[in-house]
Amino acid sequence: MFNPPGLVAILAYDGLCTFEFGIAVEIFGLPRPEFDFPWYQHRIVAVDPSPITATEGIQIVSGFGLDSLCEAQTIIIPGWRRRDETPPQALLDALRAASDRGARLVSICSGVFVLAAAGLLSGKRATTHWRYTRELAEKFPDITVDPNVLYVDSGQIITSAGSAAGIDACLHLICRDYGTHIANVVARRLVMAPQRSGGQIQFIPSPVAQKPRDEVASVLEWILQNLHMNLSVQQMAERAVMSERTFLRRFKEAMGTTPKAWLLQARMNLARELLESNALLNEQIMEQCGFQSMESFRAAFRKSAGVSLSCYRKTFGGNRPVDSAPAADCFSPAQ
Repeated sequence: MFNPPGLVAILAYDGLCTFEFGIAVEIFGLPRPEFDFPWYQHRIVAVDPSPITATEGIQIVSGFGLDSLCEAQTIIIPGWRRRDETPPQALLDALRAASDRGARLVSICSGVFVLAAAGLLSGKRATTHWRYTRELAEKFPDITVDPNVLYVDSGQIITSAGSAAGIDACLHLICRDYGTHIANVVARRLVMAPQRSGGQIQFIPSPVAQKPRDEVASVLEWILQNLHMNLSVQQMAERAVMSERTFLRRFKEAMGTTPKAWLLQARMNLARELLESNALLNEQIMEQCGFQSMESFRAAFRKSAGVSLSCYRKTFGGNRPVDSAPAADCFSPAQ
């Protein structure tokens, strides 16, 4: 059903960031008996001689060194011990070689500084924890640093923001390999939302609200139950029992994005799941997702997923044809 995504190598180093490391091991190394298809192979690769001493004195022993990265299809860099330290030359050389042969590289939080030091982000867009974005931009001016997003997918390289955003990036990679439904299953096991709305800008310190935005949460639930409707911001504001101007402000404070942007993403998430089920015509999916024309639906989906409806269905929805429309060229989605 799925092409095996191969070996995921997770780097371990002295001073290892254990939370970021744990994210990668949990997602790619944990057995998945709930799936009847091959999951990722997984290996811990030592950057420094074993045993590796992580934060708080935790020790990790690995029988694999940097020479084993030549077998990896995906390499995870879970943070880095010091942003002002030049990573070992052997590590930089191994990452360049992996990139040259087409391996995927994923950095979590400060791990982006390793990719930058290897010269692999030159001319590319990337992100890291909001506390480090200015430092990254100043130290590597040839990188376009986006401080507001949870992760950036440039195809072969994925960079994520602060620690927990590594979960978002890893789930996104699973979505690329297996589709939205499988990523959602993994997210549920993590007790994690499959796709968080907004970017890390919502986590940058700001004045604390006097009370929780329960009215916004209730509107979100109502929206998800009515995605087939032609919803307007005015309707959302009326549902929240507040003026449109007030609703827009409170929604942005709570979600880090606008109601229209959040609604569109919710529609696209539903479209992906329905396409993967391969049970409905594109016109039926269009209606359930609240679009008024196939042209606007196709354009919105391509912009969101990076591929056409037919290409996405062919990749993740099995082989049973349900749409007679001609297929467009496929290409790797990028965020």
